[in-house]
Amino acid sequence: MSLDTNGIGETMKKSVPWVGTSGVEFAEVSADRVVATLPDAPEVHNHVGGPHAAMMFGVGETASGAIVVAAFGEHLGRAVPLVVRAEIAYRKVAHGPLRAEAVLGRPVSEVVAELDAGTRPEFPVRVTISNAEGVTTGEMTVLWTLRPHR
Repeated sequence: MSLDTNGIGETMKKSVPWVGTSGVEFAEVSADRVVATLPDAPEVHNHVGGPHAAMMFGVGETASGAIVVAAFGEHLGRAVPLVVRAEIAYRKVAHGPLRAEAVLGRPVSEVVAELDAGTRPEFPVRVTISNAEGVTTGEMTVLWTLRPHR
């Protein structure tokens, strides 16, 4: 299933105000992979002149949320997506614009089958954050759940 990049971006900006104010853009969106970008800006820099760690986390978590919307959008009328936990490893000092690539860690069909069975499925989204040269500056795993409406 592939969704329109602009549609997911607008959905994210409406449902998560931070996305609209942060400058995050969506270069690629599908149910299999999302690429989100964050332009370089002095107001988001840290003490070493690159994007603050919070900005790296933010663009990564946002990419993970976009893939959740892309993969499970048709099921969000009966469940709300929530982050259970997230872990990030900062690999190198980042400079310049950031690119976050998110990949779903479980097949959509398995997660939906658990939701259909009345349980609260959990699934990881793996995110690689890189700089403009393609150097990995961070890696994240965001564990999501779909909490069924009761």
